[in-house]
Amino acid sequence: MDLQTLQQECLACQRCGLCQTRTNVVFGQGAPNAEVLFVGEGPGASEDEQGLPFVGRSGQLLDHYLEAIDLSREKNVYIANIVKCRPPQNRDPLPEESKACIPWLRQQFQILQPRIVVCLGRIAAQQMIGPEFLITREHGKFFDKQGTLFMGTYHPAALLRQPQNKPEAFADFTVLRDGQTVELPDVQFDTWTDEAGQVHMSLGFTVYGLAKTPRNVLREAGNSMLYYGRIIFTSLADLLRGRESINNLSGPV
Repeated sequence: MDLQTLQQECLACQRCGLCQTRTNVVFGQGAPNAEVLFVGEGPGASEDEQGLPFVGRSGQLLDHYLEAIDLSREKNVYIANIVKCRPPQNRDPLPEESKACIPWLRQQFQILQPRIVVCLGRIAAQQMIGPEFLITREHGKFFDKQGTLFMGTYHPAALLRQPQNKPEAFADFTVLRDGQTVELPDVQFDTWTDEAGQVHMSLGFTVYGLAKTPRNVLREAGNSMLYYGRIIFTSLADLLRGRESINNLSGPV
């Protein structure tokens, strides 16, 4: 099944009571080959009116952040919601509404097979990452779930109400662009023996995110190499320099 076929089925959905008050089903929007899937909690008034996700003021803010990291709905992002119909008065979706609707999102995920899922707001993050997820403490961190990376960040509508959180939210988007590393206690240690019988040791860590070839990290870190998606360093000093170069990134690698 493709997205278009799934959408036609979803438009006729009557799995919960939200179908009685909606104007339009808000299925989703974006590139069918999207690398990143953004998930919100549910449509608002503008979305319900137009049948498209994130088209109001919060959507304009989201598009601004996406543009800053070279992402867009047209090119490499897909945007959807936990529930496809607007809850009355923009209240939180009820548990039974989310339970009835989330199979549509699961099917979207299976068709898209994104590399990364970004959960916009508490409700989406607790549904997709874990029920104990706290946006204020865990935003901007990657969680590997069966090979797909999940991240939670502030909902754009919440940023409009609390603009003091905008710098933290934008930092989450730069992490998405530039990559995030595991903490030093999780550094992997490897040993190998060369043809002459000399035993070598390497230290490495994994870069998560959209960064594909961290050339600047390899350049600044000294004696290092890229190996199976990990950056391998042959000394602790080089490892520390490599981490510092990643943490100080100001543009795409």
